[in-house]
Amino acid sequence: MNSNPFNLRVIEEFRANGGVVGGEFAGTPLLLLTTRGARSGELRTTPLVHLPDDAGRPHVFALNGGAPVAPAWYHNLRAHPEALRVELGGEVGADAFPARAVEVTDPAEYEELWRRQVAAEPKFAEFRERAEGVGRVVPVVRLEHRR
Repeated sequence: MNSNPFNLRVIEEFRANGGVVGGEFAGTPLLLLTTRGARSGELRTTPLVHLPDDAGRPHVFALNGGAPVAPAWYHNLRAHPEALRVELGGEVGADAFPARAVEVTDPAEYEELWRRQVAAEPKFAEFRERAEGVGRVVPVVRLEHRR
Protein backbone atom coordinates (compact mmCIF):
# COMPACT_ATOMS: atom_id res chain seq x y z
CA MET A 1 0.00 0.00 0.00
CA ASN A 2 1.65 3.23 -1.15
CA SER A 3 0.29 6.32 0.53
CA ASN A 4 1.53 9.63 1.89
CA PRO A 5 2.28 9.95 5.64
CA PHE A 6 -0.95 11.89 6.33
CA ASN A 7 -3.13 9.25 4.66
CA LEU A 8 -1.19 6.46 6.39
CA ARG A 9 -2.01 8.01 9.79
CA VAL A 10 -5.70 8.33 8.87
CA ILE A 11 -5.82 4.72 7.61
CA GLU A 12 -4.16 3.44 10.76
CA GLU A 13 -6.52 5.41 13.03
CA PHE A 14 -9.56 4.33 10.99
CA ARG A 15 -8.63 0.65 11.27
CA ALA A 16 -7.66 0.86 14.94
CA ASN A 17 -10.91 2.58 15.93
CA GLY A 18 -13.55 0.85 13.83
CA GLY A 19 -13.82 3.66 11.31
CA VAL A 20 -13.71 6.55 13.77
CA VAL A 21 -11.12 9.23 13.04
CA GLY A 22 -10.51 12.39 15.06
CA GLY A 23 -8.96 15.74 14.26
CA GLU A 24 -10.22 17.45 11.15
CA PHE A 25 -12.22 14.33 10.24
CA ALA A 26 -14.08 14.00 13.56
CA GLY A 27 -17.73 13.27 12.79
CA THR A 28 -17.09 12.98 9.05
CA PRO A 29 -18.18 9.75 7.33
CA LEU A 30 -15.02 8.20 5.95
CA LEU A 31 -14.29 4.99 4.10
CA LEU A 32 -11.11 3.36 2.92
CA LEU A 33 -11.02 2.62 -0.79
CA THR A 34 -8.44 0.15 -2.05
CA THR A 35 -7.78 0.29 -5.78
CA ARG A 36 -5.35 -1.45 -8.09
CA GLY A 37 -2.80 0.91 -9.64
CA ALA A 38 -3.63 1.71 -13.26
CA ARG A 39 -0.01 1.23 -14.38
CA SER A 40 1.74 -0.49 -11.49
CA GLY A 41 -0.97 -2.98 -10.56
CA GLU A 42 -0.11 -2.36 -6.90
CA LEU A 43 -2.88 -2.09 -4.31
CA ARG A 44 -3.37 1.42 -2.98
CA THR A 45 -5.62 2.46 -0.11
CA THR A 46 -7.04 5.97 0.20
CA PRO A 47 -9.26 7.43 2.94
CA LEU A 48 -12.22 9.26 1.39
CA VAL A 49 -15.22 11.20 2.61
CA HIS A 50 -18.36 9.42 1.46
CA LEU A 51 -22.08 10.04 1.21
CA PRO A 52 -24.48 7.10 1.54
CA ASP A 53 -27.63 7.07 -0.58
CA ASP A 54 -31.06 5.94 0.70
CA ALA A 55 -30.01 2.30 0.18
CA GLY A 56 -26.81 2.85 2.19
CA ARG A 57 -24.51 2.62 -0.83
CA PRO A 58 -21.50 4.93 -0.44
CA HIS A 59 -20.75 7.62 -3.00
CA VAL A 60 -17.41 9.36 -3.40
CA PHE A 61 -16.56 12.60 -5.16
CA ALA A 62 -13.38 12.75 -7.30
CA LEU A 63 -12.54 16.29 -6.19
CA ASN A 64 -8.78 16.34 -5.67
CA GLY A 65 -9.27 19.63 -3.83
CA GLY A 66 -10.65 21.17 -7.01
CA ALA A 67 -7.41 20.60 -8.95
CA PRO A 68 -7.46 20.57 -12.77
CA VAL A 69 -6.90 16.78 -12.76
CA ALA A 70 -8.80 13.99 -11.06
CA PRO A 71 -7.19 12.25 -8.07
CA ALA A 72 -4.99 9.19 -8.61
CA TRP A 73 -7.52 6.90 -6.92
CA TYR A 74 -10.07 7.87 -9.58
CA HIS A 75 -7.68 6.97 -12.43
CA ASN A 76 -7.02 3.61 -10.74
CA LEU A 77 -10.75 3.04 -10.24
CA ARG A 78 -11.42 3.77 -13.93
CA ALA A 79 -8.70 1.34 -15.00
CA HIS A 80 -9.95 -1.45 -12.71
CA PRO A 81 -13.60 -0.69 -11.77
CA GLU A 82 -14.28 -4.25 -10.60
CA ALA A 83 -11.12 -4.62 -8.47
CA LEU A 84 -12.08 -2.45 -5.52
CA ARG A 85 -12.32 -3.03 -1.79
CA VAL A 86 -14.27 -0.73 0.51
CA GLU A 87 -13.93 -0.52 4.28
CA LEU A 88 -16.64 1.31 6.19
CA GLY A 89 -16.86 2.08 9.89
CA GLY A 90 -18.05 -0.48 12.38
CA GLU A 91 -16.24 -3.41 13.84
CA VAL A 92 -12.79 -3.51 12.30
CA GLY A 93 -12.91 -5.65 9.18
CA ALA A 94 -16.61 -6.43 9.59
CA ASP A 95 -17.75 -3.83 7.09
CA ALA A 96 -15.23 -4.47 4.32
CA PHE A 97 -16.48 -5.70 0.97
CA PRO A 98 -15.38 -6.19 -2.62
CA ALA A 99 -16.89 -3.45 -4.75
CA ARG A 100 -17.42 -2.17 -8.25
CA ALA A 101 -17.46 1.46 -9.32
CA VAL A 102 -20.51 2.93 -11.06
CA GLU A 103 -20.32 6.55 -12.14
CA VAL A 104 -23.45 8.57 -11.53
CA THR A 105 -24.52 9.82 -14.96
CA ASP A 106 -28.17 10.75 -14.36
CA PRO A 107 -28.14 14.57 -14.08
CA ALA A 108 -30.91 14.72 -11.45
CA GLU A 109 -29.26 12.08 -9.25
CA TYR A 110 -25.84 13.73 -9.71
CA GLU A 111 -27.14 17.15 -8.63
CA GLU A 112 -29.11 15.70 -5.69
CA LEU A 113 -26.00 13.91 -4.40
CA TRP A 114 -24.05 17.14 -4.72
CA ARG A 115 -26.79 19.06 -2.89
CA ARG A 116 -26.72 16.58 -0.01
CA GLN A 117 -22.91 16.47 0.12
CA VAL A 118 -22.57 20.26 0.19
CA ALA A 119 -25.20 20.42 2.95
CA ALA A 120 -23.10 17.94 4.95
CA GLU A 121 -19.68 19.36 4.00
CA PRO A 122 -19.96 22.97 2.73
CA LYS A 123 -16.29 23.08 1.63
CA PHE A 124 -17.17 20.63 -1.17
CA ALA A 125 -18.94 23.51 -2.95
CA GLU A 126 -15.67 25.46 -3.11
CA PHE A 127 -13.76 22.43 -4.43
CA ARG A 128 -16.41 21.80 -7.10
CA GLU A 129 -16.37 25.45 -8.13
CA ARG A 130 -12.58 25.42 -8.39
CA ALA A 131 -12.60 22.28 -10.57
CA GLU A 132 -15.36 23.55 -12.81
CA GLY A 133 -13.50 26.87 -13.10
CA VAL A 134 -10.75 25.01 -14.98
CA GLY A 135 -13.26 23.02 -17.04
CA ARG A 136 -13.27 19.77 -15.06
CA VAL A 137 -16.54 18.06 -14.22
CA VAL A 138 -16.13 16.25 -10.89
CA PRO A 139 -17.19 12.61 -11.15
CA VAL A 140 -19.45 11.11 -8.48
CA VAL A 141 -18.97 7.37 -8.07
CA ARG A 142 -21.26 4.86 -6.36
CA LEU A 143 -19.42 1.94 -4.76
CA GLU A 144 -21.60 -1.15 -5.06
CA HIS A 145 -21.13 -4.54 -3.45
CA ARG A 146 -19.59 -6.97 -5.92
CA ARG A 147 -20.74 -10.53 -5.45
